[in-house]
Amino acid sequence: MRRLRTAGYAVLALPLALVNMPLVLGGLLVGGVLSVTAAGPWLIALTVRGALAAGGLQRALARALLGLDIEPPVRREEPGAFGWRRAVLGDRAGWRAVGCASAAPLTALLPFAAAVVAYVYGALFVLHPLLKRWNYTTVREPDGSVRHVTLEFWGVQMDSWPRWPVVVAAGALLLYIAPWLLRHALVPHRLLLSTLLGRDPAERRIRTLEETRALAVEDAAATLRRIERDLHDGTQVRLVGLGMHLTMIGELIAADADRERVLAVVETARTNATQAVADLRHLVRGIHPPVLDQGLDTALETLTADVPLPVSLTADMRERPSPALESIAYFCAAELLANVVKHAHATRATVDVSCGNGELRLSVRDNGRGGAAIGAGSGLTGLLARIRTVDGVLTCDSPAGGPTVVTVLLPCR
Repeated sequence: MRRLRTAGYAVLALPLALVNMPLVLGGLLVGGVLSVTAAGPWLIALTVRGALAAGGLQRALARALLGLDIEPPVRREEPGAFGWRRAVLGDRAGWRAVGCASAAPLTALLPFAAAVVAYVYGALFVLHPLLKRWNYTTVREPDGSVRHVTLEFWGVQMDSWPRWPVVVAAGALLLYIAPWLLRHALVPHRLLLSTLLGRDPAERRIRTLEETRALAVEDAAATLRRIERDLHDGTQVRLVGLGMHLTMIGELIAADADRERVLAVVETARTNATQAVADLRHLVRGIHPPVLDQGLDTALETLTADVPLPVSLTADMRERPSPALESIAYFCAAELLANVVKHAHATRATVDVSCGNGELRLSVRDNGRGGAAIGAGSGLTGLLARIRTVDGVLTCDSPAGGPTVVTVLLPCR
């Protein structure tokens, strides 16, 4: 079915491009001629807007038949009729769509020719033994004899044995290589559509920065709420209890209470103080583990030692990342190892970390059941949001049955 859709797109893309190109170029030409009048700019704006609509149709066709998902550009909008015209004429996306409509026939011609040669001629060659009975040309020789010619190359007829099996074999070969031929023939056209009909790189960068900034603000707010909740529900309660027990100790001493009773209250106060210190250490470790001050490799050694399954660590730190990136890499490793323990049903894991040539690479591999995916509730979506704030990349390779390999790429600075 996929091959059929690809062939269908190769056949439909060229007629669509041949319809769009004269309409767009003709509209611009007539609009340019009429630009001395008030109608010229309006016609040019309508032509550019039509090119955008044609680009939307091409994106939909590529998505439906090729599975090529091109993110639509962000269109400028201004109120009023003249504002609409000004926005259309000043929109880079519209002029890129005009360029795509002008160049599309050139790039669509190659896959169209590949589809015709591979499928049409391939089928005709394979069916040659049957078609030669009806599809032939009658040739009269000088001596008056009649000769039927069905397929002839450079004066050599391919009708008789053993020549016609060569034609059948050539047709079978064309049908066999047709998907490969179409896939490579479509590369220039796919590149043209992705470049000119997709979102502008500057717009995509701005959109990514807006999203990552919003995620960073939300993450910071959530962290502050978690710290406040932990302090309020944990440490604050224990410190209040400690103050109450110290007051009780003072009252007991003033009342000359027996020694055992005073010691019991003192022990309770000491326990509360010890637990409050432990809670504070846990809270600080969740914000910035002190072991990170000794380097990411040392911090990961401590982290992997606490995991309840065998974890091997390989570190190649030719340069030290910035503290913020070390912290992100550490918490990514902690989250990934937690996923291994909770969901993977693995018996061992491997952590590889390296930093060099301006790139920090963290890879966590396990021998579990696989099936992990970004956005499937495994915590990978949260990690992706965190690393995108520093232009990081997260990839997950987790076929059913395992193994699962999650790789995080961060800049070193």
